[in-house]
Amino acid sequence: MKVTLNYVYKIPKGASVHCVTEELEIEEALALEKDFHKVNRVREVTFRDGNGQERLRKELKTYIQKVETEPHNVKVYFDGGYEASNRQSGLGCAIYYEKDGEAFRIRKNALVEELVSSNEAEYAALHLAVQELGMLGVRYLPVQIIGDSRLVINQMKEEWPCYDDTLLSWADRIDAKLAVYGLEATYEHIPRAENREADRLASQALEGVTIDSHVMLE
Repeated sequence: MKVTLNYVYKIPKGASVHCVTEELEIEEALALEKDFHKVNRVREVTFRDGNGQERLRKELKTYIQKVETEPHNVKVYFDGGYEASNRQSGLGCAIYYEKDGEAFRIRKNALVEELVSSNEAEYAALHLAVQELGMLGVRYLPVQIIGDSRLVINQMKEEWPCYDDTLLSWADRIDAKLAVYGLEATYEHIPRAENREADRLASQALEGVTIDSHVMLE
């Protein structure tokens, strides 16, 4: 998680100026805040996360300790496949996260029949992944969402417009769920060759193979 430092700089016998830093890693922000205390002109230092939550140093350290016991450092890979011949779609997602100093992986797929295109299957796969985050209990944290669908990634980043009402509806549902969970999503497009795990899960769904696993990684 990244935060900004918000503080007031008091000019001797003059005005006070409110300042905000660029986004920093928590360790960098804590070190900078500690250094601020060497300067008597800095006041009212708080740490603000991507959800707008502000904390003092003590509150931030307590939060960090709490986060260590909950799922964090979350990476989500998703992929969807569509077979026009039988109008079936395979959805797949792989979720990596850490908790209590250990690494874990969730692998999930699903076969659905009500979708009408490969693009809709991609959106449905992302929706499936976000649902899994909800069931996992990921809350008020940044999550990295990764997929090989340039259209879905760029539309979710709002870099490309979405003129299809069906796809727009999926995007709105995904955004709504992320908001309910308080998740700050960042999106990354990767080549299909680098998304093999999610692609395989989607293909297995189309083959009638159901995957639903949750394991600790060595």
